[in-house]
Amino acid sequence: MSEDRSVSTPSNQDAPATMGTLAVAVLLYTAARLALVVALAAIIYFVGKAVGVDVPVLVAAVFGVLIALPLGMVLFKTLRLRVNDQIARVDAERSARQADIQSRLRGDEK
Repeated sequence: MSEDRSVSTPSNQDAPATMGTLAVAVLLYTAARLALVVALAAIIYFVGKAVGVDVPVLVAAVFGVLIALPLGMVLFKTLRLRVNDQIARVDAERSARQADIQSRLRGDEK
């Protein structure tokens, strides 16, 4: 009754990893994390106002950041894994190009 559970990554393995796709993945992840901070800060600020407590915006923003740090790791796991995958693939392609250049400089035949 053992099932073969292969680990799948959120991105397509056949798509080429370029600096552009990496930049898009990082930008998307960053935007999601910043939106979470803004949403949490707004919730803290307006809930404070609703219960009659004057919460300064800076305090709400600080608590928003502190709460968003661990929460974003959980909520945006697929985006984070996509960024990690893109980084690894771009690095692997860069290493392969560098190894190819080094072998050409040594005079090795392909």
